This record gives sequence, C-alpha cells and structure tokens, in this order.
Amino acid sequence: MKKFASMTLALALGASGAALAQQAMTEAQVRQTLIHQGYTDIDDLKFDGGVWRAKADSADGSDVKLRVDPKTGKVYPDKEVSRLSEDDVRAALATQGYSNVHDVDFDDGVWHAKADDKNDHRVKLTVDPANGHVIDSED
Repeated sequence: MKKFASMTLALALGASGAALAQQAMTEAQVRQTLIHQGYTDIDDLKFDGGVWRAKADSADGSDVKLRVDPKTGKVYPDKEVSRLSEDDVRAALATQGYSNVHDVDFDDGVWHAKADDKNDHRVKLTVDPANGHVIDSED
C-alpha cells in the first residue's frame, strides 16, 4: 500500500509539473518582465511567430524591437550581438537532432535557420544567440 501511495504521489507531482512547464507567459507577465528589465514606452505587444514581440525604448532611450520567449521570459533585443558564429549554430542544431540545416542568418537579435526535424519535417527555427537553443520552431 505504501508503494502504491508513493507511486500515486509521484505521478501527481509529475503531471502538475508538466502542466506548469507548458504554460506560456501572459501578455501582462511579458509587459511586467520588460518593465522590470528597464524597457519603457512598450508598444505593439503581441504574440506572433511563436514568440511575444514588442517595440519599446531601452534604458538609454533607443528604440528597440524585442522578442520574448513565452516559456522562459528571456528578452531578445533586435540590436543584440551574437556570441555564436554560423558554424556554432549549425553544430548546436545538429546536437539537438536537426539535419539538413540551411539558410542560417542572424537578424533582429536572433539566429534563423531552416532544417529537418527528427521526424524529417521541414521547419523554420529561431535560435538563441547566446547558447544555440531553439526558441521557436514552425512548420
């Protein structure tokens, strides 16, 4: 009986963790994240292409376009400099199971690429410029 109770508890906790992990940030949460990071005059906040997008003023008063990862809240300003080279991005995508990686380019603060996923479906990818992790994948 003790074993059954432990298994039930483990399954319940696992299911609740999965549910929490899949919740995307709301518009209000994204706006608060941007304000907390020093952005002001936040306009045109909308969910598009798998990420939140907005226009805002940075702390130094510059106009910036922003992308926000809906799962993590990480902000990608359009003027961000990549720490990765194109070859680094290709290697990172290969280790994540993507093949036939092509059309790799850096634009608006993030990397973009086209590739085949693990199921051989052609996808368009948005890639984090700091670590090479896929932020968004579209068919």
